[in-house]
Amino acid sequence: MNSKLSSSPSPVDVYVGSRIRLRRTLLGMSQERLGTALGLTFQQVQKYERGANRVGASRLYDLARVLDVPIAFFFDGMPQDNAPQSDVPPGTAMTSFAESRESFGGVPIASQPEGTEDRFASNELALLSRRETIDLVRSYYRISDPAVRRRVLELVRSMAA
Repeated sequence: MNSKLSSSPSPVDVYVGSRIRLRRTLLGMSQERLGTALGLTFQQVQKYERGANRVGASRLYDLARVLDVPIAFFFDGMPQDNAPQSDVPPGTAMTSFAESRESFGGVPIASQPEGTEDRFASNELALLSRRETIDLVRSYYRISDPAVRRRVLELVRSMAA
């Protein structure tokens, strides 16, 4: 772990904050409403979303509950460059959670194609964060009839082809 102090936010904190913002906006929830649900001010929510404040474990649990996502959602697709570096010397034999995650139903790191990420590529995450995408998804889910929603999806797919 790096012990030197830095005035800029950690890339991990910025990434987690961007995922908080993404989910909040997809739900059509304001920062104020999220803050109220968590017992925070909207300014504190802003700081979490910018990565200026680190999200602790209990707060992350509360965020997952309020935003109705698994905790892993906040880390899905995080570039490996942002992953914390270990102080364990190279060549030391050890099994990490990531290496043994097949026992939890995940794909072991060693069997993933090189250069791929678990869920979203960073460019896909950028697309999901755009206001236009969020508006489209919100509008789509406001269509109450599942058959109409399915037809809209088929229409969009045909137009994209």
